[in-house]
Amino acid sequence: MTTISALMRESSMSDHKSAESAHFIKHLMGGELSAADYTRYLNQLAYVYQALERNLPSEASLPFAPELKRFDSIVADLELLGVADWAQTPMLPATASYVARLEELGGIEDVRLVAHHYTRYLGDLSGGQAIGALVRRHYGLTEEQTSFYHFAQIPAVVPFKEAYREALDNLDVTDDELLVLVSEVKFAFRLNQQLFVELGDQELVAA
Repeated sequence: MTTISALMRESSMSDHKSAESAHFIKHLMGGELSAADYTRYLNQLAYVYQALERNLPSEASLPFAPELKRFDSIVADLELLGVADWAQTPMLPATASYVARLEELGGIEDVRLVAHHYTRYLGDLSGGQAIGALVRRHYGLTEEQTSFYHFAQIPAVVPFKEAYREALDNLDVTDDELLVLVSEVKFAFRLNQQLFVELGDQELVAA
């Protein structure tokens, strides 16, 4: 029998790959952009994580463990990258759409929240680690400027990810809720892809 976490991963694989293949992300990870471009990206993520974490409890068990929260780290990184007030930077239309979707969600009983939580935080624990290493190498950023990728309260990432997936597999959801969950994971990756596309459009304008 296919587990919930496997179904989420397999059903969204093509959407995930499309998001990862966006030109902005490929250029960012390839060292073809700049620290300023990375900062633009992080500034937009601040809006996303702020909206997402409004729905998260201060104390909860997996998958909603509070040690995953990233908003405060993002704000701290932006300050070190020269953005004193990140909220003065306007949201891109894609960011606004992303935030609007997150603001529609309920609390942890809403399976759609699980979908967005999985898409962002498991991504941060996985591919996000590679992004952190690459932006430090390519753009001369420090560990302090990339605390977004450092989970100080999670000393062993691999076992934590395994426990996270196990928590997903143990979710008590109906068949209809499972369909909603899988659909929302796919939608979450598409929201991320659209954000990357618009960041890439800004990159072309700046050039």
